[in-house]
Amino acid sequence: MMALSKADCTVFRSNAGKVRTDDGRNIVLFPRGTPDLLGFRHSDGKMFFVEVKNQIGRLRPDQIRFAKFIRQYPVLYGVARSVDDALEIVGEYRD
Repeated sequence: MMALSKADCTVFRSNAGKVRTDDGRNIVLFPRGTPDLLGFRHSDGKMFFVEVKNQIGRLRPDQIRFAKFIRQYPVLYGVARSVDDALEIVGEYRD
């Protein structure tokens, strides 16, 4: 998140699923499968969605469904296994 912010992006951490309040109410967050990070580039307002995984992490079925869905639209999407991957996804890679 810090690297994307330094690369002139606004980035948010998404929390998916539901939480139950102390009084028993359910609060629905982002839908399951929503990537971990979302935001936009300051240069052109282009939206991005970044699923963060470690080197061996695999996409769950709901994450695969989200990837298929979002690729229909002119937004940036990808799976990042490193900071450099995240920067490449948003088109702001720097050596």
